[in-house]
Amino acid sequence: MAKVLCVLYPDPVDGYPKSYIRDSIPKIESYPGGQTVPNPKGIDFVPGELLGSVSGGLGLRKYLEGLGHQFVVTSDKDGPNSVFEKELPDADVVISQPFWPAYLTPERIKKAKNLKLAITAGIGSDHVDIQAAVEAGITVAEITYSNSISVAEHVVMMILSLVRNYLPSHEWAVKGGWNIADCAVRAYDLEGMHVGTVAAGRIGLAVLRRLKPFDVHLHYTDTHRLPAEVERELGVTYHPDVYDMVPHCDVITINCPLHPSTEHLFNDRLFEKCKKGTFLVNTARGKICDRDALVRAVQSGKIAAYAGDVWFPQPPPADHPWRTMPYNGMTPHYSGTTLSAQARYAAGTREILECFFEGRPIREEYLIVKGGKLAGAGAHSYTVGSTTRGVEEALKKA
Repeated sequence: MAKVLCVLYPDPVDGYPKSYIRDSIPKIESYPGGQTVPNPKGIDFVPGELLGSVSGGLGLRKYLEGLGHQFVVTSDKDGPNSVFEKELPDADVVISQPFWPAYLTPERIKKAKNLKLAITAGIGSDHVDIQAAVEAGITVAEITYSNSISVAEHVVMMILSLVRNYLPSHEWAVKGGWNIADCAVRAYDLEGMHVGTVAAGRIGLAVLRRLKPFDVHLHYTDTHRLPAEVERELGVTYHPDVYDMVPHCDVITINCPLHPSTEHLFNDRLFEKCKKGTFLVNTARGKICDRDALVRAVQSGKIAAYAGDVWFPQPPPADHPWRTMPYNGMTPHYSGTTLSAQARYAAGTREILECFFEGRPIREEYLIVKGGKLAGAGAHSYTVGSTTRGVEEALKKA
C-alpha cells in the first residue's frame, strides 16, 4: 500500500458546487504540434467538474482507494503544524498544483524518507526544490501542455485589459458613473504596438499566434530559437536576451519557467531598460519579478500597469504590495485552472499514477527529474538549483 498525499486549494466559499453553468466542455484530442492529450486507462469524473479543490480530489479517490492505497487530501499546506507537514514523512507520492503549491523545500524533502514521486497537477514544478529532488533521487513529473492554452488565453485577456484600461473603466460603471474622460485618459489601441514575450515555448508561442491578428509587431527572446519558418510565418523578431528585447516593447509578457537563471530577472536594472509606460503581464511565476522593484517601476511610470496571477509565496500575505499598488490587474493564480484545464491535468495525473503503480515508463514529455538528473521537459526548460529559497520566511507573513 502506498500513501498518496494530495494538496489542493479549498472549496468555494459557498460549498462544493452541485451544478455548473454549462453542461459540458469541448473535447480536445491533441495539442498544437501533435502531442496527445492525457490518456489514462480510465477516469472517475465528469469533464467540466471542479476537480482542483479538496472535495474534487482530482477525481482520484475511487481509483486509488480501489487499489488499496491511502489517499490524503488537504488544503492545509504551510507551517510546521500543517496537515501536509504532518503527513509528509511517510508519503510515497505528493501531488500539488501550482495555484496552491505545497512547497517541497530541501528541509521537507529530507523529512520525506519514503517520497519517490512528486507530481505537479498542471505545469511548472518550481515549488519542488529541483536540486534537492535530484540529490534524493525523487522523480518529478508534470502534465506538460495540459493548461498551456488556458494560460495563453489569459495573457491575451490581461494585455487587452491593461492597454484598454478596462478594469478602472468597469469600476466607474459599477459605481454608477459615466466618466468617459477618466476611462479614456489611460486607454490605447493595441494595434501597431510592439509586443514581446520572454520565452516562446508552448505558452509564449501560443500567445504570439493569438496576437498576430491584432496587427502588432511581435518580438521574443528564448534560449531555444524558433525555427526560421515559424519566425517568418509570425513576422516575429528574435532577440538574443531580454535586455536586448525590452527597449523595443510597448507590451511585455513573461512566459518562462522559474529556475535560478530567471529568479528576479525583472529587477531595477531591467526595468530601467524598458520604455516609459510599458505594460507588463506575468502569468509565469511571481518570483521572476523582484517584488519591490516592480512596485517602484509602477510608481515611477516606467511600467504603466502590471497584471499577473502569480505571486510569491502562494497564497501571498494580505499586505503584499502588489495587491494595492496603482494600476494593477492582479488575480489569484487561476489562469491555468479553468474547468477545461482541470479535466486535462486531472486525467494526466491519473495517467502518471497508473504508470507509477504498474511499473511502466512515464511519458518523456511529463518528466522534469528522473534518475538523479533533469529529464524530458525538465532538461529542455529547467536548470538544476533551488527556487524555494525564502519561502519559509515569506509564509510566516502570509
